[in-house]
Amino acid sequence: MSPEELARHIAREGVGPLRERLLTEAPSLPLVPRRGDYDLNPELRHVDARVLTPAAVLLPVVLHAEPTVLFTRRTAHLARHAGQVSFPGGRAEADDVTLVETALRETREETGISADHVAVAGFLDVFETGTGYAILPVVGMLTPGFALMPDAAEVEEVFEIPLAFLLDAANRKRDSREWQGKRREFYVFEYGAHYVWGATAAILVNFCDRMLA
Repeated sequence: MSPEELARHIAREGVGPLRERLLTEAPSLPLVPRRGDYDLNPELRHVDARVLTPAAVLLPVVLHAEPTVLFTRRTAHLARHAGQVSFPGGRAEADDVTLVETALRETREETGISADHVAVAGFLDVFETGTGYAILPVVGMLTPGFALMPDAAEVEEVFEIPLAFLLDAANRKRDSREWQGKRREFYVFEYGAHYVWGATAAILVNFCDRMLA
C-alpha cells in the first residue's frame, strides 16, 4: 500500500488502522526506552545508568478527507527548545493518574484542544532524549471541528502536515549539527517552511515504520 493509499485508508476507516499497528498497552513506570537520541549517535550514549524523567506527547492524526498530523512550534523566548517544532506534551505532573492523561492535559494546555476530540489509538516505543527524559508517544485521532486556543506563552504556531507526505520514505532525511562540542546526527522532515527534527522527527519515524510495516 502506498503512502497515499494508506492515508486514504485511514481517512475511510478512522482509528482502526492505527490500532492495528500500534502498541495497545501503555508501559508502566519507570519507563524503559526502546528508542532514543542515541540510535543514530551510539557514541554519545551515557556510560552510567541515569534516572529519566517520565513525559508524554500526543501524536495527533487529524481525520480530514486527506489526514494530517498536527504540530506546534514553540515560542522563541523559551529556555528550552525555543522555536522548535514539537508534538503537544511535557513531563508528567504529580496529579496525572496516567501518562495518557499527561499527553491529553498538555495538549489542552498548549493548543486548547480538549480530550473530547481525541480518540487514543495506541502507543509508540518509549523514547529517551539526550536531555534526560523518557517520553511515551501517545497516538490519537483528532476529529475535525476542534477549536484552537494556543497558549501564547509557549506556542507560537499550530500547523498540520499531510500524513501521506510523512509516510513517504523519500521525505525522511538526515542532518547533523554540533551539540555540546560533538557532532550529532538526527532525522529531518522538511515541509514548506517547516523543519521537523530531533526527537519529534525520530518519533515520527517510529510511527511511520509501524504504519508501513
